[in-house]
Amino acid sequence: MTDHATIADHVVDDLRRRGMPTSDEDRASFIALMIATEFPMADDATVKLAIKTVNDQIRTGAFRPVESLRPIEPINITDLDTDEPVTGEPICERVDPKALFVDPAYQRSVGERGLRQIRRIVEAFCWTKFKPPICAYAEHDGQTVLKVLDGQHTAIAAASHPDITMIPVMIVEAAETAAQAAAFVGQNTQRVAVTPLQVFFAEVTAGDDDALDVLKTCERAGVTIMRSPPSRSDFKPAETISISAIKALVDKRGVMKARMVLEVLAKANLAPIAADHIKAVEYLMTEPEFCDQFEPEDLTKEIETSGKTAEHEAKVFSVAQKVPVWRALAVQWFRKTRKKRKAAA
Repeated sequence: MTDHATIADHVVDDLRRRGMPTSDEDRASFIALMIATEFPMADDATVKLAIKTVNDQIRTGAFRPVESLRPIEPINITDLDTDEPVTGEPICERVDPKALFVDPAYQRSVGERGLRQIRRIVEAFCWTKFKPPICAYAEHDGQTVLKVLDGQHTAIAAASHPDITMIPVMIVEAAETAAQAAAFVGQNTQRVAVTPLQVFFAEVTAGDDDALDVLKTCERAGVTIMRSPPSRSDFKPAETISISAIKALVDKRGVMKARMVLEVLAKANLAPIAADHIKAVEYLMTEPEFCDQFEPEDLTKEIETSGKTAEHEAKVFSVAQKVPVWRALAVQWFRKTRKKRKAAA
């Protein structure tokens, strides 16, 4: 695992190249996002030490901007098993942005947040900030068209700008929808701007076995995975956007146990089913000291009956006992859940 000093050096180096954010809040966000993106396997203790090291360098004046260019140099890959690319080299073309298409099979429609982003791009359009959309040829209504795999906000902004008639795009080989969805995943897996939900549904469209297992498990449990949060957070019972927690549950416990956990929550009519709910029920239904003391339907009844009261009490307990909220919630639910009657000796 990468040590904190290496992570800190990487962050400082990137800050030097990009320039220091103007506010402390922006700087903190930049550092946190960079570490999460570049070093996703780092544990909490290492991340905290890395952030402290970066801030110490900035505070003590050790931070200095780069004064000379650094050449691109290959890294050591002697331990990697490499093959030739399976697809051809991309080509670049200039096209009318209004002639491009978006496939809703793996890209969601533009919401309010997306519209605000597009308006900002249009208002401050600059070619130095322009990233060519990634496209692929596809058949649509008997014609060959270009579908945008990545960069629909940029394409819409260009199409909306009164002075932009043509833009450069990069065209890759991905003739089928599944291949295009897989390309979308590849383009966006390591990018902060794309949500886990977008990546998940792209994986489903691409036919990824793990993603399909997660989707089927949720469907059989009665849980609905939303493509995006509803307006004003108006969730219906058994809806969720906690895809990362569900993926982790299925990966760790398997589809059968994951379905049992999710069924408990779905039948409790939670709106929405949150990550803390999932972790709490998983804990109660898998830990030996708890799992044999109640029936799943009795846990469901307690979750539905206690409602927000249990969640409020869990937050108070979490602060007082310095434990995660999900564990505190598990404690609150377990205390009041009807227990099985012990067999007579």
